[in-house]
Amino acid sequence: MTKTAQSVWENCLSFIKDNIQDQAYKTWFEPIKSVELTDNALYIQVPSKFFYEWLEEHYVKLLKVALTKELGKNAKLLYKIKMENTYGNKQPFTEQLPSANRVPMKPQEVDAPFKNLNPELKNPFVIPGIRNLKIESQLNANYSFDNFLEGDSNRLARSAGMAVANKPGGTSFNPLLIFGGVGLGKTHLAHAIGVEVKDKYPEKTVLYISAEIFTQQYIDSVKKNNRNDFIHFYQLIDVLIIDDVQFLSGKSGTQDVFFHIFNYLHQNGKQVILTSDKAPVDMQDIEQRLLSRFKWGLSAELHQPDYETRISILKNILYRDGVEMPDDIIEYVARNIKTNVRELEGAIISLIAQSSFNKKEVTIELAKSVVEKFVKNVKREISIDYIQKIVSDYFQLDIETLQSKTRKRHVVQARQLAMFFAKKFTKASLANIGSQIGDRDHATVLHACKTVDNLVSTDKQFKKFVDDINKKLTL
Repeated sequence: MTKTAQSVWENCLSFIKDNIQDQAYKTWFEPIKSVELTDNALYIQVPSKFFYEWLEEHYVKLLKVALTKELGKNAKLLYKIKMENTYGNKQPFTEQLPSANRVPMKPQEVDAPFKNLNPELKNPFVIPGIRNLKIESQLNANYSFDNFLEGDSNRLARSAGMAVANKPGGTSFNPLLIFGGVGLGKTHLAHAIGVEVKDKYPEKTVLYISAEIFTQQYIDSVKKNNRNDFIHFYQLIDVLIIDDVQFLSGKSGTQDVFFHIFNYLHQNGKQVILTSDKAPVDMQDIEQRLLSRFKWGLSAELHQPDYETRISILKNILYRDGVEMPDDIIEYVARNIKTNVRELEGAIISLIAQSSFNKKEVTIELAKSVVEKFVKNVKREISIDYIQKIVSDYFQLDIETLQSKTRKRHVVQARQLAMFFAKKFTKASLANIGSQIGDRDHATVLHACKTVDNLVSTDKQFKKFVDDINKKLTL
C-alpha cells in the first residue's frame, strides 16, 4: 500500500497519543494538518510560528521517534506555517521552516595535561572524571545577539558583549560584569556572548554556569577531598560565564576558590564574564580582593527598556512568530508593561496564544483583558520615580523641591528617605539612585542610608515617617 501524507501522519498521531496527556494532544497535535509527503520528508501545517516553536521546544524528540518509525532513519519533518491570524482582510500566507532550526551545542573535548595533575582529574559535570574531558557548554543556542534588540537601555552592555565575543580575552573588558534588575536580559546577553564565541572560535572551550551550581560543585569537591581537581578543571576553560555572581555573598570558601580560578584565567588571557543584580559597589559580603578584580574590566548596567525599545521588542516577537497586529495594540502593551523585557514577552505571547487558540481577532479589548490579567499576576516592581512621588506627597512637597539643592532640614530628610527606600525596593545601583534623585553621587546615597538607619533607632517621630512611607509603598 502506498504511503500518503495523511496515512503517515495518522500513524504518527496514534503513537504520539499513547505517549502524552490528552490535554496536550488536543492543544498541540489536533490542529496540525498533514500537507505533503516527498521521499522521506513529511510536511505538516501549523497555525503560527509560536505554535511551531512550542512543538520544537517541547515535542521534537517525540515527533522524531514517531516519524522515524514510519519513514526510516533519514526521515525529515518540515513545517508549513499558515499565517491565518493576519490583521485586516489579507489572504493568509505560508512560510516553510525545517525542524530543529538550530542544532544544540556539541560537547567540547579538552585534553588535560598530566603534569602536576591527579590522574583521576574530576569534571564537576561528569562522574567519574576521565582524562579526555567532554565539557558541555551549558549554553542555550536560542539566546543569541540576533534576538537581543539594541536600545538606549542596553547599548553599552550589548556593544561590550559583542567586542568580547569577537576577541575573547583580548579586550580591556576582562572581566565583563553585566548587572541590572530582574528580567532585563542579563542571562540572555551572557548566553549570546558564549554562543557567538562558539560560532567564531569553535576550538575555544566555553562554559556557562550559575554561581549557585558553582558553589554546590565546590562543596562537593571539599566533601570528596578533590578541591585541587575542581580548580584545575575550571582552569581549562577559555571563556567562563558565571551567572548571578552575587550568590557568592557570604560564602568565603567559594569566594576563595573563585579568586584563584579568576586570577589564573585572567593571567593566561582567558575571558571571564559575570552577571549580577547589583553593581560591585553595592555587593554585600564579597571580599574586597574579589570586588577589586570585578572592577578591573568593565561593569555595564542594563536599564529598564524605554518606550521605543519596548515597541521594537514587541514588533520583533510578532515578526518572528509571523503574526501581524495593529500599531495601536502594540503601543497599548508597550505603554502598560514597562518594568522588564520578560514581562513584555510574556504578555505579547499570551495575546498571540489567546488569539490563535480561541480564533479571535486581536482587538484592543482583548489586549486590555490579557494585559490586565498579566499585570495582576506579576509582582509590581517599585520604581524610583514612584518612590519620589510617594515621599513628596507624604511631606507635601513637589518633586522639583525634593530633587533641588536646598539644605532645609525637612527637604533633606525627605530626600534621604527617598534614597533609602530606592535602595531598599529597587535593584538600581547607588550611582543610578543618586543620578535620579537630584543628580547626586553614590557616596551621598550611602550617607543618606546610614543617616536614616541611625535616626530610626534614635528618633521616634522619624521612625513613624519610615513606617508610614513603607506601608504606602507595600500596599
